[in-house]
Amino acid sequence: MEYVIGLDLGTGTIKGIAVDSNGEILAKHSEVYKLYTEGNGYSEQNPEDWYEASLKVLKKIVLDLNGYNLKAISISGQMHSLVLLDKEYNVIRRSILWNDTRNTKECNYVMERMGERIINITGNKCLEGFTLPKILWVKENEPSNWEKTLKFCMPKDYLVLKYTGNICTDVSDAAATLMFDLEKKEWSDEILNYLGIDKEKCPKVYNSIESVGELNEEIKRELNIKGNVKIFPAGADNPCSALGSGIINENKALLSIGTSGVYLQYEDSYKNYNGKLHMFNNVIPNSYYSMGVTLSAGDSLSWFRNTFAPDKSFDEVLEGIEDVVPGSNGLLFAPYIVGERTPYTDSKVRGTFIGIDKVHEFKDFARAVVEGITFSLKDCFNIYNNCYEKEIISVGGGAKSKAWLQIQADIFNKKIISLKNEEGPSLGAAIVAAVSLNWFDSFEDAVKLIVKEEESFYPNKELVEIYEEVYNRYRKIYKCIKNI
Repeated sequence: MEYVIGLDLGTGTIKGIAVDSNGEILAKHSEVYKLYTEGNGYSEQNPEDWYEASLKVLKKIVLDLNGYNLKAISISGQMHSLVLLDKEYNVIRRSILWNDTRNTKECNYVMERMGERIINITGNKCLEGFTLPKILWVKENEPSNWEKTLKFCMPKDYLVLKYTGNICTDVSDAAATLMFDLEKKEWSDEILNYLGIDKEKCPKVYNSIESVGELNEEIKRELNIKGNVKIFPAGADNPCSALGSGIINENKALLSIGTSGVYLQYEDSYKNYNGKLHMFNNVIPNSYYSMGVTLSAGDSLSWFRNTFAPDKSFDEVLEGIEDVVPGSNGLLFAPYIVGERTPYTDSKVRGTFIGIDKVHEFKDFARAVVEGITFSLKDCFNIYNNCYEKEIISVGGGAKSKAWLQIQADIFNKKIISLKNEEGPSLGAAIVAAVSLNWFDSFEDAVKLIVKEEESFYPNKELVEIYEEVYNRYRKIYKCIKNI
């Protein structure tokens, strides 16, 4: 039997999933690696750690499927993070990650000089997470490292290099650098020239469904694999997660509540949201996706548990929240514990509880945190003017509690759907390979067979009205605390 492996190179973990030509999940495995935070706002990783962890994942899956025939490896990865390579393709310094915030000065520089043009060309404002300000920081603070740089790339591209010897990226990861013209699907000469970045340092760009080489003989021997194994640069983690969740047209949207939170929509054409939302090229050819981001979604719940109930599991923390009246008995929580992205783009604002009363119990606070996270994601949802006919697929930590799923349905006033097998970006990467190998005639056919919905949650009309009033009060919090 033939199978493909989808890899997802995350911020702390690399996950692998094996899918056969019938769309069945055969095996999965994951490995962790170290995060370096040695300075204020610094967040780095060693690309070699990614590679070694990826080999462990591949070895485990291949060993579990001994006798099966591996046809392709397709790779998704964390967006924006910067890898610098010298003329011998060696890593020059540790990768500066997407959540590294040392480059605020560079972001301000770009927006002051190119703000409107940056938004028009890339669909995005210059924020600390993007690749461009990381490059400008290296140019300014480590000029010798930039001088030694032959090419830069993103994390999953480093695995492609190690597997094939090819330095390249795909359109979805290139779009996330803030140096890529989304409509032309090419590096922007205007941005690169204005900021003094040599275009020769940019990797070649492929479509996500294009094979960029084959697994080299050394790794095949190490894995005890025979035959050719194609490598696909599937794409950035968000569009791969959307694909792995069944977001292949404008009928469904994605609500993802992980460490951060994302509300994501498929777009069939480029739309300029004037930087209010992120806009990127999709892994599905000739399509795009837009999204809003809540910086501390699941992270807010983790903070709440670790601070006030460290001995409780998340299930225990959320126990009883369904018995609390909507609006948490007048208690509101703003999840701005590390600042906020959409819609405020404010790195300095901080979170708060509003309306604490002596009648409030632990479960009131727990529900207020859940509601605050969901309200923050509704802030993203409300920027759109075309999302009211959509169903919403909910994934991540917010999809593991039925009470929270019902709260999402009532706050969004939308049908919310959970999934049976929630594998995210690794499954999306596997689907890219499966379609590229012509196992399926289309992404629609692949998703229909592979992505399975589990349960639907419908809005309660009475609670929708209550939440509209509570949300209107929540919306006042940012303006009130912004200057404190």
